[in-house]
Amino acid sequence: MGIATDLYQLTMAAGYFACKQNHTSTFELFVRKLPQNRSYLVAAGLEQAIYYLTNLSFPDTYVQYLQQLPLFKNVSGDFFTYLRKFRFQGDLFAVPEGTTFFANEPILRVTAPAIEAQIIETYLLSMICYQTLITSKASRVVHSAQGKEVIDFGTRRAHSPQAGVLAARASYIGGCVGTSNVLTAYELGIPAIGTIAHSWIMGYENEFKSFEDFQKVFPENTTLLIDTYDSIKGAQLAATIGKKLKGVRLDSGNISLLSKKVRRILDSAGLQQVKITASGDLNEYKISELLRKRAPIDSFGVGTEMVTSKDSPALNGVYKLVEQEVDGRLIPKMKCSEDKVSYPSKKQVYRFFDKSRRFKKDIVGLTDEVHDAEALLLPIIRSGKLLYPIPTVQKAQKFARENISHLPGEFKRLDCGTSYPVLFSKSLREIKERLNRNLTV
Repeated sequence: MGIATDLYQLTMAAGYFACKQNHTSTFELFVRKLPQNRSYLVAAGLEQAIYYLTNLSFPDTYVQYLQQLPLFKNVSGDFFTYLRKFRFQGDLFAVPEGTTFFANEPILRVTAPAIEAQIIETYLLSMICYQTLITSKASRVVHSAQGKEVIDFGTRRAHSPQAGVLAARASYIGGCVGTSNVLTAYELGIPAIGTIAHSWIMGYENEFKSFEDFQKVFPENTTLLIDTYDSIKGAQLAATIGKKLKGVRLDSGNISLLSKKVRRILDSAGLQQVKITASGDLNEYKISELLRKRAPIDSFGVGTEMVTSKDSPALNGVYKLVEQEVDGRLIPKMKCSEDKVSYPSKKQVYRFFDKSRRFKKDIVGLTDEVHDAEALLLPIIRSGKLLYPIPTVQKAQKFARENISHLPGEFKRLDCGTSYPVLFSKSLREIKERLNRNLTV
């Protein structure tokens, strides 16, 4: 996995090595600005980051490949010997998966020799930011469903099969009850959920015969797709299956109107227990509108919009140097370019609660500050050794659900009208101001 990175990470690593600049360095990962129409994010991807850091190496085939690149022709052989022995020996602090967080709050902190800390940037940003983006989107979708079940149907719309697996995992942490992705369900022990496609019905001369045959094969789990030709006629045919029918799915048309008509058909047949699932380009806004119109839908299958976070498909996470140790001295570092200023020094996020245990405010401060608050960043890896018991994805989902329950309602609105208060401590501001003065002299 060593070369799963950007080339410039390795050219800088070679430079640090040759110029004896491999100082102990601290980098922090944070999101500069929340995506459009978001007032919070939910952290995810830590488990994969841990696996990466604790298994990172450069097999000889990778080293040989780098050696033959023209760019590295003048690099000392000692650097390649170093890579062959490479292991991550640094420290990692991070917020647990499922943590609610906000812009400019570090959610991951790495302290390691500069080469180690630099090489891992690309992978950490890619893994953490993608899963965080999807978990956060799923959280919004689930919240909009007002307690009704949401299922991940997005694998076929993900940007690759690999992305589909990660999206299914992230969506589950965000609150989905299951996934259509069989591999993810197998690996994580979460519910695999699916029905039938239009092709099943179209492969028969007779729609009812297709329903009847499917029910025979799956007598205790018959959910029928009823909109292949005509949703109302499909519902009437499905109702003839009787008490063995578990559910029906609507995937097109005016779902609000159709679901009401289908519900009446099912109820008239004495099938009050049969559930209605809706799917078809759904998102949090469409689900909210369906429920506002009192559509009698029991669950929602959400795909494209969720696994691509279609309305805001990228997260501007960054990984910035904040401190270096040189000759025993800790030197704070910060970026000062316009619109991209970062805060220096190792930081912690301190979360304050009101008397009802609702989030009140966060303070980003130095790691040695004392606050009557919850410190969000936890020790994960120390000197390359894993300290943190990695929770199951089920526990991560529960933690995410509990976190969101403490977030005041105004920050969960879909129109995102309010910004959560994130403050910077006096000590941190003073260091930043001092550095600013020194850099502008």
